Amino acid sequence: MSMCKPLSICDETADNIPELHYRDLITLFDTTFYALYNTRLIKGTDEPIYIPSSEYCNYNQIVFAHGYFASALHEISHWCLAGSSRRLLEDYGYWYIPDGRDHQQQAQFESVEIKPQAIEWALCVASGKHFDVSTDNLLGEGETDRVAFKALVYKQVLTYLANGFPKDAETFMTVLAKHYQTAWPLAIKHFQL
Repeated sequence: MSMCKPLSICDETADNIPELHYRDLITLFDTTFYALYNTRLIKGTDEPIYIPSSEYCNYNQIVFAHGYFASALHEISHWCLAGSSRRLLEDYGYWYIPDGRDHQQQAQFESVEIKPQAIEWALCVASGKHFDVSTDNLLGEGETDRVAFKALVYKQVLTYLANGFPKDAETFMTVLAKHYQTAWPLAIKHFQL
């Protein structure tokens, strides 16, 4: 089986803060999960995607966009939520309609994004990065109520804080908090609606 060649273009940081660099996330993710799950975090180009191992690549790839720290955290969130059976499928077997969704498609998109964005928010807090929701529909019909969507994501954060985050998310939050020396364990006071 051949080894994959990671995609790469530019070198970008989170919010132009050198301390929050995508390379750190790659290293932390590999150190935490590669041996356990044969999965690597890969800097990509345009669209993020999850690619399970195949005859073309002997490890699973979480590909995030353009070296963006936020994109990496978002894609890690989806991976943490996916579970073992979905991790066998490209993009975890989820449907995706790109930017330009109508109202109904956007509502469906937002309903499936609540949990991953709640995990992403917690990963941001653990790394000391600002979080804002992503509605990912700049070319779509009408405007999304970002405040209402963020309130739904916040409600899910509260549920996770009360009942626990998915195991891999909790593991990575702990790793991030230790690396970035942020508050741990996470509590309601760390999340501002």
